Amino acid sequence: MKLKTITAFASQFNLSRATLLYYDRIGLLKPAGVSSAGYRLYSERERARMTRIATFRKAGLSLAAIQNILDGKNTTALEMALEQRLTALNGEITNLGAQQRLVIQLLGREGEYPRCRNINVEQWVAMLEEVGVDEAGRQRWHQAFERDAPDSHQAFLVSLGLKDEEISEIRSRSRDSE
Repeated sequence: MKLKTITAFASQFNLSRATLLYYDRIGLLKPAGVSSAGYRLYSERERARMTRIATFRKAGLSLAAIQNILDGKNTTALEMALEQRLTALNGEITNLGAQQRLVIQLLGREGEYPRCRNINVEQWVAMLEEVGVDEAGRQRWHQAFERDAPDSHQAFLVSLGLKDEEISEIRSRSRDSE
C-alpha cells in the first residue's frame, strides 16, 4: 500500500499542511503512521475518510458535525446534520433575497427588480387566474403551502418580491384559516 506524506496528501485535497495538522489535533483525521524521519503518512483509508470530510465541508457542515457523523456514535447524525444545514441554507437564501431587495432599493432600481427573479407576483396571479384559480383557490393553496412547507412558502413569497409586511400577513392569514 502506497503511503503519502502530509504535503502530498494535503495537495491532493487542495488543503494546507496546517489544516491536516489541525484535523489530527482534533481527532478528525489521524495519519496512518509516521515515517522513520518523523513525517506523517496517509494511506488509502485516510484518503477515503478525507474524501468524505471534503464532501461534508462542501455541504457546509461544521467539523464537529462531520466528526460526529464519521465516528458513527449516532446513527441519525448524518440526517440530522443535513436537515439542520438545509434549514440554515433556507434562512440564508431568504436573507440574501432581502439583501437583494434592499440593494436594489438603495440603487433606486425597483423597476428593474423583476429581472432578478424568475416571476413576480402579478405574473403568478395572472397565470393562476388563467387556469381558473380564483382568490379562494389561491388562499387554499397558501394554506396548504404554509401547513406542509412553511420555510419553502416563505422563500417562495420572498422570490415574488413581496415586502416583509405582505409576507407576514399572507402567512398569518394562511395559518389562521386552517
